[in-house]
Amino acid sequence: MAQAALGAAGLHFDELNKLRVLDPEVAQQTAQLREECGAFLDKIVEFQKIVGSLIELVDQLAKAAESEKMKAIGARNLLKSIAKQREAQEQQLQALIAEKKMQLERYRIEYETLCKIEADQNEFIDQFIFQK
Repeated sequence: MAQAALGAAGLHFDELNKLRVLDPEVAQQTAQLREECGAFLDKIVEFQKIVGSLIELVDQLAKAAESEKMKAIGARNLLKSIAKQREAQEQQLQALIAEKKMQLERYRIEYETLCKIEADQNEFIDQFIFQK
């Protein structure tokens, strides 16, 4: 009866017969909730560590990918540069070939002219010798 009167007043006895303001069941549920919250908090901290390490790993991979991307862009630009240099060199060589062909044609014409002059001179010498 005393417990009922105290219970109506909001006072309760615990298992150690100490006077409490909370109902023992509520106190037990509160303690259980506190333990669950502590376990949940530990899991959250562990999760944050895992996520932090994952973020670091992803950042490292992103940096590595960016580095490889820059290397690929550099290699592509170098390849384009080499292709342009070869194209310019090919144009120079084509111009040189055209120049040498023109020079060859001039030499051929000069040779034919000299051969004709030599033939004319030989004919003149032959005629001169036969006249004497």
